[in-house]
Amino acid sequence: MSATDDLLVEAERLAAELDGTNPPTLLDVRWRLVGAPGRDDYLAGHLPGAVFVDLDTALCGAPGPAGRHPLPDPAKLEAALRAAGVRAGHPVVVYDGGDGMSASRAWWTLRWAGHRPVRLLHGGYPAWTAAGLPVSTEQPDVTPGDVTVRPGALPVLDAASAARLAAGDGVLIDVRAAPRYRGEHEPIDPVAGHIPGAVNLPAPEYVTEGRFPAVEELRGRFAAVGVAAGTPVGAYCGSGVTAAQAVLALHLAGREDAALYVGSWSHWVADPARPVATGPTPAPGNG
Repeated sequence: MSATDDLLVEAERLAAELDGTNPPTLLDVRWRLVGAPGRDDYLAGHLPGAVFVDLDTALCGAPGPAGRHPLPDPAKLEAALRAAGVRAGHPVVVYDGGDGMSASRAWWTLRWAGHRPVRLLHGGYPAWTAAGLPVSTEQPDVTPGDVTVRPGALPVLDAASAARLAAGDGVLIDVRAAPRYRGEHEPIDPVAGHIPGAVNLPAPEYVTEGRFPAVEELRGRFAAVGVAAGTPVGAYCGSGVTAAQAVLALHLAGREDAALYVGSWSHWVADPARPVATGPTPAPGNG
């Protein structure tokens, strides 16, 4: 099995697996930052057998000083995953509305929680429907799972370790749009700019409409911002959702040690004492 097969699954292959004798557990994690809740999309139509899991309330903690999408309480996460039918050691496939962001955060959260057999439906729900595969409006009867959450299976950055990485201990990638990174525009958080020393690689540089390029192309795009073999690397965004997709992309490129700053910019700016940089190029890591 290639690294890609361990992380992504195409719609046609997933359909064959679902018709098999030991189908994976399907989690529908459609989500929007603003607008109608993802559950509405789920109720209008979903992959047969899929269970809806809410990103905001089940896969993340409550927003606050730790950020807009902080780490979940392990016990609450375990209860939510068991209620969705997640079983210890049994494969899980997550999907979203097509951009791959909430599915990537779900993928990351399950792997952080110690559940390794989880893949992302490449292209999400639109890829499934484009392939002419069946959808359902029925909510399945779920047999509760027995998964045990064991936090810490993937590396996590806090503000201090993110600052050290940006200051020269490695590469810290800011995956937000360039105007947000430069401090010209900030539509969500109260302060504009970036962590001093972080480099900017906006998400569209390594993923297009929820689909990742070939592995060699991914490696080239990360290498262009300084990611080399053996160089520690981490990623952040506004609240740790888009950056989880960057961590998935780094895994595809062979960097399973890539760390996520879960609190991201929404956590960084919660403390006014933390330095903020603006402009198009990384400022010195000491601010």
